[in-house]
Amino acid sequence: MRFLAIGAIVAACLGASATLYGGEAITGPDLYGMATAAKQTGAKPPRTGGDDSCQWANDNECDEPDIGTGACTAATDYSDCRRIRAGIEDNSCRWANDGECDEPRFGTGACVQGTDRNDCGDIAWMRNQNDSCATSFNGVCEEPGRGNGQCAARTDRSDCLSRERPMRINDHFFGRDDRVRVNAQEAPWRFMGRFVNAAGEACTATLIAPDIIATAAHCIHSGNGVSDGGTFEPAAGGDSATAVAYLLDRRFNYARFTAGDDIDGLDWALVRLDRRLGDRLGFAGVRNLAGEGAAAARAADLYQAGYSWDTGETLSGNVGCHIIETHRDNTFAHECDTTRGDSGSGFLVRDGDRFDLIGVDSNFRSNPNGPFIYIAVGAGAFQSRLADFVAGRTGAPFRGAAAGKPKRALN
Repeated sequence: MRFLAIGAIVAACLGASATLYGGEAITGPDLYGMATAAKQTGAKPPRTGGDDSCQWANDNECDEPDIGTGACTAATDYSDCRRIRAGIEDNSCRWANDGECDEPRFGTGACVQGTDRNDCGDIAWMRNQNDSCATSFNGVCEEPGRGNGQCAARTDRSDCLSRERPMRINDHFFGRDDRVRVNAQEAPWRFMGRFVNAAGEACTATLIAPDIIATAAHCIHSGNGVSDGGTFEPAAGGDSATAVAYLLDRRFNYARFTAGDDIDGLDWALVRLDRRLGDRLGFAGVRNLAGEGAAAARAADLYQAGYSWDTGETLSGNVGCHIIETHRDNTFAHECDTTRGDSGSGFLVRDGDRFDLIGVDSNFRSNPNGPFIYIAVGAGAFQSRLADFVAGRTGAPFRGAAAGKPKRALN
């Protein structure tokens, strides 16, 4: 099973699509939603009673502001919130007691929150807790009633509760969260930003030329084909930029990518912006570190940061994490703590005063009896294509729709 994101909601609609890759039309299967476990394709139970007027209602995740994600206004997500609001959890989900947590965020998402109690028991303490406080990861609990109250309730999870994570959680490699807050005004973090595509799906991207960002292919290409553009918002602040053109590998196929691991090395995208933000912010070089040999790749200290779903509106990152294995398909497995929202985020290495991008975050795979495996695409997959794209000799224009406001973060 692989996990990319938009919660864990799956539809089983298959069709056909024609997608333009740098000027060439490719036709292939089209998957609406994410292809994960078969259990997630079943019909949801009927909902009755209460107000479910929020656009995110009935997605199995409580989105009301006081006890959920806050994506809905109060009392508009009744069916998803009613059990945890009443404090009465049960095992009413059809997938309860199968040994796998199926609640959203930390499980597969096949069950409504509060209906898979036995399987999610060791994870339940994390529900609707996050690290979105601006001073999270500083080692001091600052929530009301536990600390000085500088952080809002439930926003300083790691400092107030624990950095340890159950091994069967769907994120945070090796069972411990080692992320830190980074200063977006400093290199290499100021090269990074949030990319929101026209469907409102959010990823992370890195400037690798004055007007070029690198991200993951699945951040601009979904079951409906390539999105109608998007916007890039620099982590350092200031003007944002509109995506005007893109380059993908012509062989990338979303349905095939979500269904298995055989084309993971194609999950990269180069995007041209309508503004030269790199003239102000700077940008990373591009280096095929994996091509220098497995020993050099494993020895390098990596810098990575992204807009993780659980850390708010500022970057959280990893400093000094490592590649653990390189693969012949231009991918590598890593130990950096990435999660939903980190899709497309850059892995960089330092070379004196400069930083080079050596890969972009792609997906994480289940691993029976072990921690989840985190996969990135090495820069060797696209380094040779960069110069032509920068010069405008390759690529295709986006259709130009404006990006929406995200609820869902991709990974």
